[in-house]
Amino acid sequence: MADLTYSQSPSKGSFGKLILRWILYILLALFALYYLMPLFVMVTTSLKSLEEIRTGSLIALPREITFDAWKTAWSGACTGIQCEGLQPYFWNSVLLAVPAVALSTLIGALNGYVIAQWQFRGANLIFSLMLFGCFIPFQVVLLPMARLLGMMGLAGSIPGLVFVHVIYGIGFTTLFFRNYYVSIPAELVKAAKVDGANFFRIFWSIFLPLSLPIIVVTVIWQFTQIWNDFLFGVSFSQAGTQPITVALNNIVNSTTGVKEYNVDMAAAIIAALPTLFVYVFAGKYFIRGLTAGSVKG
Repeated sequence: MADLTYSQSPSKGSFGKLILRWILYILLALFALYYLMPLFVMVTTSLKSLEEIRTGSLIALPREITFDAWKTAWSGACTGIQCEGLQPYFWNSVLLAVPAVALSTLIGALNGYVIAQWQFRGANLIFSLMLFGCFIPFQVVLLPMARLLGMMGLAGSIPGLVFVHVIYGIGFTTLFFRNYYVSIPAELVKAAKVDGANFFRIFWSIFLPLSLPIIVVTVIWQFTQIWNDFLFGVSFSQAGTQPITVALNNIVNSTTGVKEYNVDMAAAIIAALPTLFVYVFAGKYFIRGLTAGSVKG
């Protein structure tokens, strides 16, 4: 029997799809360049001297790379526009964000576990009130929160800021964990109860090990919100306890002496680096965690 060979050529439909795909790629690349351009300008400006910034182009690469602006932004220089850099405020933000994220995540996990799996009278009402708290503007709670911090003796301190962010973040963390835990079969809880497991035993041994995806989502969300917060930081802190966003605002808005744009850009990048690293290294887990538990069963 003779072998039959067929010459296959791409159809017009597949060729058109290929063209559309390349057009899509080009458009996405243009959008990426457009949104990355400010970051490019910030980085290049932070590596230039003031003389080159005045005489050169805004989008040009630095003729001579210098890290003096980064040193000034981090450590400070009394001969410039500020005597104190971002270093102490950076560690203030670390001392603020780490315990606030840990506490709000743990409390949100417990709340979501109770509301989703341990139904009690008024559970839906409590959950609705917590959701309502998520949409209360920051400005509304400034005065009552300041009074409360004063009564507790936490005004102007880092523990006070931790308390504020934990309270304000509980609504979001509870929402995340509750929506994730409703997708876990209730039979697991029933079986654990039959075996004699109590409330905390079920949570620590069953639910918490299954919660890694939503824990990643909650940690990224809370860390970003707390690290980038300015309003609470400027309202409830004082000299020595201010977070990095307040210090960055003081540097950028300073009008003393010559305006050092390279220092401003370096300071802005330093303040944004932690959240940038979090999304670069954990961004894919954030997307997975958002979709995990979206389908029940």
